[in-house]
Amino acid sequence: MNLKGKKFLLIGGAGLIGSHTLDQLLKEDVKKIIIYDNFSRGNFDNIKQALKDPRVSINDQGGDILHTDILDNALKNIDGVFHFAALWLLHCHKYPQSAFDVNVKGTFNVIELCVKNKIKKLVYSSSASVYGDAITEPIEETHPFNNKNFYGATKIASEAMLRSYYYRYNLNYIGLRYMNVYGSRQDYKGAYISVIMKMLDLIDMGRSPEIQGTGNESYDFVYVEDCAKANILAMKSNKKNIFLNVGTGKRTSLKKLAETILQLKKVKNKIKYIKSKNKTIVKNRIGSTKKAKKEIKYEFSVNLKEGLRKTIEWKDKLDT
Repeated sequence: MNLKGKKFLLIGGAGLIGSHTLDQLLKEDVKKIIIYDNFSRGNFDNIKQALKDPRVSINDQGGDILHTDILDNALKNIDGVFHFAALWLLHCHKYPQSAFDVNVKGTFNVIELCVKNKIKKLVYSSSASVYGDAITEPIEETHPFNNKNFYGATKIASEAMLRSYYYRYNLNYIGLRYMNVYGSRQDYKGAYISVIMKMLDLIDMGRSPEIQGTGNESYDFVYVEDCAKANILAMKSNKKNIFLNVGTGKRTSLKKLAETILQLKKVKNKIKYIKSKNKTIVKNRIGSTKKAKKEIKYEFSVNLKEGLRKTIEWKDKLDT
């Protein structure tokens, strides 16, 4: 899609990836951007700067994807939709009913109303959680769904709905399977913060960073700005009915992650290892980005050390 002069709805646009995608979208010659967010996970501060641009507004009738009449109205005369809204992994683990309502039923509402309103393209935020633990490495998009947690289950269900609506209604969509996303604007106060934010909090309290496991557990950590750029590339692309990995293809163990954070924080605290009791925690997942490069020309640009440095700088400013 040519973005020039187009109107976009960002569902969950005040969240981590959503707000960064908003920033990237503002670099394009778009006509209008509406943020549709109930602010359960999103934060007004994430979009405060962007709202100074006259092209950006918050949907003033509400932003809940379970409110179908309000969502339907927000989709009127919209060209493209980015769908980021979801309950996060640990939230889904604790509250599966709410996770189903938001992640599955809510996504169904988005899909159904995109068809009704003849939306030209939908870019959906899926997750590498659909894969579970890696059977092969790096994980390609054909890797079997080996998921064991409810968050991943909701993403698998949503992907299946998107695919079925493509074949039945010719829904034009691309789904992005993010690896382990981190970066500025990440939740660092709530109950469901990421491993990186937990480590930073502990270090800032003068304590040792904690790892649940042996430290050999390895992941593909991708900086949020690269995810945002992938969203823009997906919207611009003429490709449809595909799911693509968004990551770096680089393996980083939790031990290496903690050591890098300690180095950047210039402290010598020892790493504390805790035996994990959660059997659904993934222990190994690194994604191949070859297909994303081929289909939408995606390549990551921020390496782990630089991304962590940016994240630490952002968090330090908030804490002062």
